[in-house]
Amino acid sequence: MLSNNRSRRSGGRRRAQSEAANPLRETRYKQLRHPFQPQSIFSEDEVANIHQTALRVLEDLGIKVLLPEAREIFRTAGARVKDDMVFIGRDIVAAALKTAPAAIRLRAANPAREQIYETGAMLFMAGAGCPNATDLKRGRRAGDLQAFVETLKLAQTYDVIHMLGPCVEPQDVPIQFRHYEMMRAQLVHCDKPMFVYARGSAQVSESFEMIRKALSLSEGDFTDGVWATTVINSNSPRMLDIPMAQGLIDFARAGQMSIITPFCLAGAMAPITVAGALTLQHAEALTGIALAQLSRSGAPISYGGFSSNVDMKSGAPAFGTPEHVKMQIGAGQLARYIGLPWRSATGAASNTADMQAATETNMALWGAAMANATLTVHAAGWLEGGLSFGYEKFINDIEALQTMAELCTKPLGSDAEIGFDALAEVDPGGHFFATQHTMDRYQSAFYAPLVSDLTNFGAWSEAGAQTSTQRATEIWTKDLAQFQNPTHGASADERLAPFIETRKQQGGAYPQG
Repeated sequence: MLSNNRSRRSGGRRRAQSEAANPLRETRYKQLRHPFQPQSIFSEDEVANIHQTALRVLEDLGIKVLLPEAREIFRTAGARVKDDMVFIGRDIVAAALKTAPAAIRLRAANPAREQIYETGAMLFMAGAGCPNATDLKRGRRAGDLQAFVETLKLAQTYDVIHMLGPCVEPQDVPIQFRHYEMMRAQLVHCDKPMFVYARGSAQVSESFEMIRKALSLSEGDFTDGVWATTVINSNSPRMLDIPMAQGLIDFARAGQMSIITPFCLAGAMAPITVAGALTLQHAEALTGIALAQLSRSGAPISYGGFSSNVDMKSGAPAFGTPEHVKMQIGAGQLARYIGLPWRSATGAASNTADMQAATETNMALWGAAMANATLTVHAAGWLEGGLSFGYEKFINDIEALQTMAELCTKPLGSDAEIGFDALAEVDPGGHFFATQHTMDRYQSAFYAPLVSDLTNFGAWSEAGAQTSTQRATEIWTKDLAQFQNPTHGASADERLAPFIETRKQQGGAYPQG
């Protein structure tokens, strides 16, 4: 007992010495690699069979392509075209897979935010495409420019969010001017890889021009890596509409990245089985990859999918389900089979930031991790199957993402880390709080929760008995109040202002299709 008492009395001196010698814990979430090997749910023969059946779908059943230019590109490459149906031979797909890059450099205004988009990388994007925003202070409301900017600032605040996305649609801005404000907000308030909606050639071209102007990029600078990404959603089953096909062509020719994302809901827009839904997803993704490569050989392109199931009683989409996770793992196998990086997604059908929402999102997050997704979209804030972006949900999801990011740092098994001296110092039944081993490490040993409350029931009750959702309100409110634009923000705004004003006076650019 004497040795234990000496440890307690000397603990204060040791703590003071250790605090002076050891800095606070640093987090490194900007560039992450998957810590675990990818899992499999299908055998190698089954994966090959899904791929071959997808090729048969393209050859025998065809894809409905609504854009005449896209049909002509396929026809020139040797595809059979009948009216608006395109029948794509497996030779065309094979050639496209040979030229599609396996690694893509994602550029950013801040070079420290750049990413290499490749197999093994682990990137996250916040919830995107939501028409509504919701939080405990203001309730649920239609998305507007204020919410769009606020959610961008939240995404910029946390290093574990690697790529920007359109979290909330700014519906108060007229559609022909909307892309100006969306690009201005990204370029002024953020310094991460950017997103551009594929809503017609005019809007895409002007968005690219805004990036070049704001960041003073030459044409060579702009094509040296990817400065903008977009998501291309096919219309399952087996249809590629005008704006999506045009977006694939425009982004490919400009050397920017399209993320192909069929949205195949098993039992509704896809066969009810996991293998059947993945076969359709794979066929549609291969169509997009082929069109991009035919438009410009070597164009940056990402395989992807957002497949899950529906509630067969109501038809409502479901997320974080066993079937969702199985499809994620299967999609990862297919991506590795064709040798391309790929995109997955979490999701939540819950209407509020409750336990259901957390379970759905976190199960799908683990599905993406087990599948080794290069990019996981909707990783924070997504509610109501994408109809709302929740501010409190975002903060709680950030906690989960940071926990996942911590797993990317492997613990060491050295003699110093094992700490035999510490084991010898503490008597049976004692504690390790005051050992030198602890004093040397306690400031940086463990992850410090962002929103989780680790106090006991009494302390929690005295502090107001707040749920994690209620605590999250204070966090996002503080984040926004303390937010500062990146260093380039003011100059970017100054360069963009004349361009935007001129374009608005000229009437803007309306979406296509």
